[in-house]
Amino acid sequence: MPEPGTRRVAITGLGAVSSAGIGAAEFTASIRAGRRTTSPISGFDTTGFPHTHAGEVHDFDPAAWLRRIEPARWGRSSQFAASAARLAVADADLTESALAGARSGSVMGTTSGESAVIEELVSAWAADGLKSLDGSRVGAVPAGRIAAAVNSELGLSGEALTLATACSASNYALGYAYDMVASGEADYMLAGGADSLNRWAHAGFYRLGALAEEICRPFDADRAGILTAEGGVALLVEPYDRAVARGARIYAEVLGYSVNCDAEHMVHPDPGSIASCIRAAHRSAGVTPEDIDYICAHGTGTRTNDATEVAAAREVFGDRIPPISSIKSMIGHTMGAASGFGALICCMALYEGFLPPTAGVENVDPALGAGVDPVAGVARPASPRVVQNHGFAFGGNNAITILGRAS
Repeated sequence: MPEPGTRRVAITGLGAVSSAGIGAAEFTASIRAGRRTTSPISGFDTTGFPHTHAGEVHDFDPAAWLRRIEPARWGRSSQFAASAARLAVADADLTESALAGARSGSVMGTTSGESAVIEELVSAWAADGLKSLDGSRVGAVPAGRIAAAVNSELGLSGEALTLATACSASNYALGYAYDMVASGEADYMLAGGADSLNRWAHAGFYRLGALAEEICRPFDADRAGILTAEGGVALLVEPYDRAVARGARIYAEVLGYSVNCDAEHMVHPDPGSIASCIRAAHRSAGVTPEDIDYICAHGTGTRTNDATEVAAAREVFGDRIPPISSIKSMIGHTMGAASGFGALICCMALYEGFLPPTAGVENVDPALGAGVDPVAGVARPASPRVVQNHGFAFGGNNAITILGRAS
């Protein structure tokens, strides 16, 4: 992490490709309304699956958003990432030449990389043999191409890094981008994540017993698990002073972050490790628990995750747990993009003044203990000053970012 005294860091551009809409404004309006955008899966054959709902981006046409890269040469995750990045740059009111002429790069998170391409190739191999594979599609497989797609689409010559820390990856990416800009190693960074819906992840979560049938309802007494999902998200990060000087709209300031990995259990999160990550994030940001006005939860909707996350928060905040909600209740679990979407809605909450809701909560689980406020239903008007964004992943990979209202 940068040493004290380095540059302040602002988020000035937001881009989203999701089941809740394309573009930050459409995405935010859907979330604020508490609109559930999961649906029956059409991206792969669901025959044999008892559970067939997911957060799928229907009718996504990459050619409508991408100007430089040829969509057919890239996988769906890369298309999501590059499209979201282009949207973020436009939202930041930056010209391509200004961005490409500066020290600019990208860092994107993912869980499954180009999983849809791999499934496509495996199917072709099984049906017609190895020699039937299309070489150009084989070339689209490496997960590292997700960040490469962003740089190629925007003509960036700086670092292009893909981080594969699964469901916490976008928060890792935002923390990395913060370091690059705060330390002066980069002038602009695009941070976020992307993943595409795929059969094997859907099957894996079902076999784990973590998949809900149709509705994801985190923190509810009748919650049954996650819904898989897809999408891409990007946040444009730049020096705070530069953003002020060019008259940019500043959604939020990145105050700090923390990551840790306890490797305690493959799928069972550890509350002590998460609490330690929260405390470290607070120290990084120079805030105390009393300063936090809202938590954007990892909030998968499994019984274990929600209980562990609340227990970790209680360990840090005591009986005053800030309002804590989960947007996965509306868009599903977008895996490597999940905490990136969380960061985006945190930015909009700070900028527009509201708390994002948890959809579908009818009875807050009493087993979670007293004082859990999931912001049930629709967004709540509020004026948060400092917010906390959670991202947790298999193997105990925890990443937490702290964002503040622009001053």
